[in-house]
Amino acid sequence: MRNARAAALFSAGNAKEAIDLFEDTLRGCRALLGRDHHATLTVAGNLGVARMSAGKRRDGIHLIAENVADRSRVLGDEDPRTLTARDALAVAYRLAGDVDDAVELSGQVTAQRRRVLGPTHPDTLTSRMGLARAQAAAGDLEAATALLSAAVQDAEQALPPRHPHLSALVECAEAIGMTRREG
Repeated sequence: MRNARAAALFSAGNAKEAIDLFEDTLRGCRALLGRDHHATLTVAGNLGVARMSAGKRRDGIHLIAENVADRSRVLGDEDPRTLTARDALAVAYRLAGDVDDAVELSGQVTAQRRRVLGPTHPDTLTSRMGLARAQAAAGDLEAATALLSAAVQDAEQALPPRHPHLSALVECAEAIGMTRREG
């Protein structure tokens, strides 16, 4: 519940209070449940993302990378929860301007999610979109456009028309100038 409360605070724009609550919750989880418990891993990942989003990029990236290593060790390299953390790290790299590492890691996560979850699973579509964004940030609009076009096409075939993941892909395509909104 404390993790959910911290996430709600962060979503509402109260980053400082959210980070304080994430930190306190993480200390409690480590003391009561241990470093390797799934709840501890979740809170640790959320703290890293919150710090990254609040402008503490170096610290946030360090915490997210540490969380990826812990999840990989505890859950396995291709566990969906590990892949979620690895995807968050790729996004953090992109947001911090480290586009080469973002492209590389996004490519790895996308390939793993395709293999583990399939090409049209919502998490895989999220990774495909993240890779396209990283490619666009690196200046490779041709690769980004091709990847996004294929992801939108797959999503249109697999998901209902107003599905949030399909909408996100279309919005991303519009953001990089691939398509224009109608009406």
